[in-house]
Amino acid sequence: MPVSNDSRLFRAREWLSGLASPATLPDSIRPASSDASFRRYFRVDTPQGNSLVLMDAPPEREPLHSFLHVAQLLDAAGVRVPGRLAVNEAEGYLLLEDFGNDTYLPLLKTESAGGLYRDAWLALIKIQSWSLLQTPQALNLPEYDKEKLTLEMSLFEAWYVEKHLGASLNEKEKKTLAETLEVLCTKALAQPQVLVHRDYHSRNLMRLASGSPGLLDFQDAVVGPITYDLVSLLRDAYIVWEEDQQIDWAVRYWQDARKAGLPVAEDFSSFWEDFEWMGLQRHLKVLGIFARLYHRDGKDDYLKDLPVVMAYASSVAHRYDALSGLARILDRLAGVAPETKFTF
Repeated sequence: MPVSNDSRLFRAREWLSGLASPATLPDSIRPASSDASFRRYFRVDTPQGNSLVLMDAPPEREPLHSFLHVAQLLDAAGVRVPGRLAVNEAEGYLLLEDFGNDTYLPLLKTESAGGLYRDAWLALIKIQSWSLLQTPQALNLPEYDKEKLTLEMSLFEAWYVEKHLGASLNEKEKKTLAETLEVLCTKALAQPQVLVHRDYHSRNLMRLASGSPGLLDFQDAVVGPITYDLVSLLRDAYIVWEEDQQIDWAVRYWQDARKAGLPVAEDFSSFWEDFEWMGLQRHLKVLGIFARLYHRDGKDDYLKDLPVVMAYASSVAHRYDALSGLARILDRLAGVAPETKFTF
């Protein structure tokens, strides 16, 4: 993307040019990655021959305060997040340590996944254990409360069912869905509440030389259910494992969590049920978010991941009697072809 055609990138280059430390070569700026938000990431070289990462976060859409605050918390918890080397909070620019290119997703497809996942859940246990020792005032994070959980799940009907599929729920189905969302909230809020990353998956974890993963995209952290991040990790929208493998890794996390003194359920079957119901909440939300990214924001990369997310949700809905009404809704929707609506 030419700098001359991008006003924000032009201003970022001016800001980098004015920095005494760390020194950079602003003309070397180039795209690094993007994500599902309005943030963008660029690499820029230094005179010493290494590279740094520039985050471009338009302040009216993606203010930097939350990122900086959560980064401090995760530093204190003893896990690896990118070092913050220079910040222009008013304009929305942040110069970060470069963790490289080894995100978990491609590595999981070519290497033994067990070691990578163990590093990830041990880092997760470290975060959760540390957060339980902090006061709410020290964490100063939003609560993943009933209102927030329900609002997220409402995206399923608004964006996936209505906007993406071009379908609608009848009154009986709407009542069933509302009752299901109520139960999912109750189950989630009954779990121990810890610091939750909220997007703890293969695209946001990086292998570092230390073995401990580098964490990315953590600015939306909240205080919420203890199984949430493990669901994000093991029921990832971008890579699928057989359920036997998911259970094996979940057991190992559960054992390590108990050894660390975390207040997970005393028997694994109860823990697994918490995990599954939490996953259903997350996957209903993600169906709505992925549909919204396409129809509202013009990002079609996530459409190919919808079937995986729907399969996760349907599997859980069919497994528990209390979710049979939702299972029937999902079965009906599975036979509805999505409408093509170009809104961008």
